Amino acid sequence: MTESQDPATRPARPIIELRDVEKYYGDYYALRKISTTIRQGEFFSLLGPSGCGKTTLLRCIAGFEELSGGALLIDGRDMNGVPANNRPTNMVFQSYAIFPHLTVEENVGFGLRRDPGTKAEKAARVAEALEMVGLKGYGKRAAHALSGGQRQRVALARALILKPKVLLLDEPLSALDKKMREQMQSELRKLQRQVGITFILVTHDQEEALIMSDRIAVMFDGEIAQLDSPERLYRRPVSRKVAEFIGIMNFLPATVVEVGAEQVALDVGGLGRLSITAEQCPGGARTGTASVGFRPETMTLLFEGDPEPTRARVAEGKVTEVVYYGDMTYYEVLLDGVEKPIQISMRNVVGRPVLQRGQRTRVAWDPAALVLFG
Repeated sequence: MTESQDPATRPARPIIELRDVEKYYGDYYALRKISTTIRQGEFFSLLGPSGCGKTTLLRCIAGFEELSGGALLIDGRDMNGVPANNRPTNMVFQSYAIFPHLTVEENVGFGLRRDPGTKAEKAARVAEALEMVGLKGYGKRAAHALSGGQRQRVALARALILKPKVLLLDEPLSALDKKMREQMQSELRKLQRQVGITFILVTHDQEEALIMSDRIAVMFDGEIAQLDSPERLYRRPVSRKVAEFIGIMNFLPATVVEVGAEQVALDVGGLGRLSITAEQCPGGARTGTASVGFRPETMTLLFEGDPEPTRARVAEGKVTEVVYYGDMTYYEVLLDGVEKPIQISMRNVVGRPVLQRGQRTRVAWDPAALVLFG
């Protein structure tokens, strides 16, 4: 597992500590010696493809799964043998698990049944929780009459009313349509800042994780491949596998010619001879064959009349595909001397034409945008 020392990931008191956590079922290892900390008050995401172990790890934190090895501490207390109902956590499930025969306020207050408070005190807590999630005035409404987004908010209010130290979110937005999902992503982030407790989100949606998280743990095969801020994950993935999973990444063949203390000299297909910094080689560098990666938005098509770039370099190629999205156009460009096209995204500003398939074009690029993968 790799985590950067980015200053944005400033130290904070850990609320969850994972120490060589393992979970296996017979010969199958779902989690392999995971060690990390999750900080007090951060929005933390577990991101990865299906079967990578992210939901298993969340269920271990919740207490729904027992560890096969290692230790799990929440707020400094070892959770070995502590059942789910006695842990300072609460979970919002993908299905929401709303009781259709109960009203909104009865759903939200369901967890307070054994609370010693008075009826008035419980009613006040329910009203506070509903207002927190933007459902003030919905208390008497039947749960079955709610929209998907409203049911999601009820599930959040029901979890938050018990004032957990950690809120666990198991793909809670996956059942929503695109517009509602985007709205709830923003609202969830604002809510987390408002209540100030740690949120741990499980998702397979890279964009969702990038939008909502303070830090993201990318998981493959029961292990954390990289734990970093969204910006570091996107700009400096530590391996080609992480780079391919987070957003869109172009790759070009390269040969590492010389490795210095601060600079690495390369020959890159379609781009020629160049140098990059050691910081652009997160996995290290050694002479021989390799590849470089870069994001579609880091290269720019030069149109007729555009001034020559003062700092960037220029490559040439042919447009092989054009996809128009209104505000953006996505091009595939086959650079001279390269076998496979690269993707380039361009914002459609007033006066800028849209190129057609088959047109020759020039591409401006900067070596600082490249990342080396061995």
